[in-house]
Order: sequence, then C-alpha cells, then structure tokens
Amino acid sequence: RFREGFSVIPPMREFGRLFDLDADQAKLLAKSAGYVIGAELLAHGVDFSFAPVLDIDYGESGVIGDRAFHSNPAIVSALGGALIAGFADAGMGSVGKHFPGHGYVRADSHHEIPIDSRSYAEIEQADLIPFRDLAMAGMGGVMPAHVIYPAVDSQAAGFSSIWLKDILRGQLGFDGVIFSDDLSMEGAKTAGGMVDRAVAALNAGCDMVLLCNDSLRTDVLLDALRVKPAPESVPRFERMCASVVGLKRDLILSPEYKISSSKLAAFVTKTNFG
Repeated sequence: RFREGFSVIPPMREFGRLFDLDADQAKLLAKSAGYVIGAELLAHGVDFSFAPVLDIDYGESGVIGDRAFHSNPAIVSALGGALIAGFADAGMGSVGKHFPGHGYVRADSHHEIPIDSRSYAEIEQADLIPFRDLAMAGMGGVMPAHVIYPAVDSQAAGFSSIWLKDILRGQLGFDGVIFSDDLSMEGAKTAGGMVDRAVAALNAGCDMVLLCNDSLRTDVLLDALRVKPAPESVPRFERMCASVVGLKRDLILSPEYKISSSKLAAFVTKTNFG
C-alpha cells in the first residue's frame, strides 16, 4: 500500500508464471522481493507485513486474484518460502494468510460471508499444503480467513477452535502468532457485535485481533476488552519483532539491498509492471 519512496512489487502471480519457465530464477527473485520489502519497511519503522498470501489460485476468487502465487500448492509453498526467507534475511517476520485457504470461494469476505462447502479431505490435500510446509519453516504468524467451512465447523475459521487449536496448532504444529483478519469485515459479522467478535476470536485461539477499518468502534473495543495476553502468546509476539541489529535504515544502504533491488527492478520492467 506504500507507493512513494518504495520499490514497485509485481503481483505474486508473476513469480508463479516465471516458476513455470524457470523455477530456480523465480525462487531467487521471490527471495529478493522479500528482502526489498523487509528492508524498506524496516527502514520506515514498520516491523512486518501481513504477507505472504498462501491461498491457492483456483481462478475464482476476485479478492485473492493475482495475489496468489500459483494453482499448484507445492509451487505456492516454494515461492512463499522464498519470500519468507527474504523477509528473514532482512530481519522481518512473516504472516501467511488466509488459513486454511480463501482461494476456492468466489465471495469476497470484505463484503460477504463466504462459504466453502468442500470436505476437510479436499482442503487438506491442496489448500493446507503451503501452511503445513511453512508452519515449521520460520513463518512467524498466520491469519485465518473469514470463511465458513461447514464440513469442519459452523464457525468461520477465525472464530473456530477446531481450525485454530486442533488443526493449525495441533496437526500442523504452528507456534507463531495467530492474527485475526479485520473484525470490521462483513465475513466477521457471524460472530456478533464488535466486542463479541474479538472475544470469539481470542477464545478460538487468536493471539491478537485486528480492527482496521472502523475507527469509531476502536475505542469502544479497547475499553470493553480488558484482557491480558495469554502467557503462551508473549514469546510469540517477541519472535515477531524485527530482529535487525543496528540501524534499520542501514539495510537500504547495504550491498544486499542494492543487488536485490536491482534484480527486482529488472523483473518489474520485463513484466511491464510499475
């Protein structure tokens, strides 16, 4: 969302298209993009980005669209892992989204309540693969989708202890921060009023809740939600903090940044983005 003073980042789908032609080059460029994003954000005092998108590109979801790397889960894992590695090299954390997968449904959870009627087995053999692959590979956070998967739970994933505690924590072994998606979205209304949504998300297993687009109710939520972080959440938060040694602004003066930025700029020019 930052423009002036920041490098142009192509849609993640472009890395997927390159992967089909040259897998090694695509992974190198995705890692370079991660380093550039991390270095530039940290230089401006931003600790992390809610990235990467790990949704599978089924060609149906307009809201996911070209933010998805690919239709092949293994390629999503490879490119998502490369981007995360670039973030890590810059000292920045990562947040994979939208668990367990928002790419299959056409409805946009910003404006509707999407329902994904597939069985758990269908989701597991495709959409869960990138989350499983990256859960133990340094991914600092996960954001669940405001999508209902009725074959698993009647609650949307972000309000479901089955998805967050049993599957994400239990089966996938993820021990990073679970952030709710924006509680002001239409897809979150299934959990009730704003305070009810926050409580439901925290009870389901979220470590932190987000309210991004409803400033009038932010103070109401803060006043009503008098809770302390769970003890197990504190080390997760600490691991999400930037791990840069020295001045963050030095990152964009480093040789690593210059090389990565040059590679990314050449790719942007070649793909006609920017």
